[in-house]
Amino acid sequence: MSQTPDYSAPVVDSILHPSDFSAGSLTAFHHALKAAIVAKSKFSILHVAPDGGAAWTEFPGVRETLEQWGLLPPGSPKSAVPQLGIDVRKTVARDTNPAKAVLRYLEEHPADLIVLATHSHNGRATWLRQSLAEPIARQSGQMTLFIPDHVPGFVSAKDGSVSLSRILIPIAARPSPQPAVAAAVRLAARLQRTHGKFVLLHVGESGAMPAVQCPDLPGWEWKKVTRTGDVIHGIVDTAAKESADLIVMSTDGRNGFLDALRGSHSERVLRMASCPLLTVPEGSLGAGAL
Repeated sequence: MSQTPDYSAPVVDSILHPSDFSAGSLTAFHHALKAAIVAKSKFSILHVAPDGGAAWTEFPGVRETLEQWGLLPPGSPKSAVPQLGIDVRKTVARDTNPAKAVLRYLEEHPADLIVLATHSHNGRATWLRQSLAEPIARQSGQMTLFIPDHVPGFVSAKDGSVSLSRILIPIAARPSPQPAVAAAVRLAARLQRTHGKFVLLHVGESGAMPAVQCPDLPGWEWKKVTRTGDVIHGIVDTAAKESADLIVMSTDGRNGFLDALRGSHSERVLRMASCPLLTVPEGSLGAGAL
């Protein structure tokens, strides 16, 4: 085990939460808001509508949620929100293709972390039901937290408390697993989780698990698991067996945040997973989460 890194420096300066105002998106909103509070970052909520119209009252209430979580006193003015260190922006984009609208928004307002709900539709995520008209040219470096609409996640909607004690990290020779390891450790540290378990999973030949640096984090232990057979089923089955609260996976990051869902292992895992999935681009080594 290596020496504990310094997690005090901020890493995430901007968080984007695309929302369709569904119940699943509300769960994702709670995770995004919690991340913004911890990181003290900019927090953008984006809704995409064909006619560009949406009632502002439909947006999830940031101030109301912070009051419910006990971070602001009841009846606080809007000016109280920035005092918590977060800068909130709500935007409505006009487009018939949500994915294209998100990418266009990212071109003008880059984000370090994207948090969104995924809704199953014929086996694929709603955000990808319509193919993109052009290749995604955004630079890599966008971590994405996907919250399947059928899971509650690890942030309580009631009080904002965090239940994150088991993190599964599938590893392979490519892409490099180190960014995922770094992100998982940083996330646990920044969320002030005092104890838990990191599970490194390699699906392949016994003894062929890639070498990774596993930073010491007080109260947390490392466990290594090797399985044979189908990679996706191995990940999903291990997540269930270990009662994982979160899966963290490295991606090649060549096509920005949608790369994690386009025909990759991450997409297939997300379809079957019973917990959230955090994808970390390979090029973000040392950045981690939050």
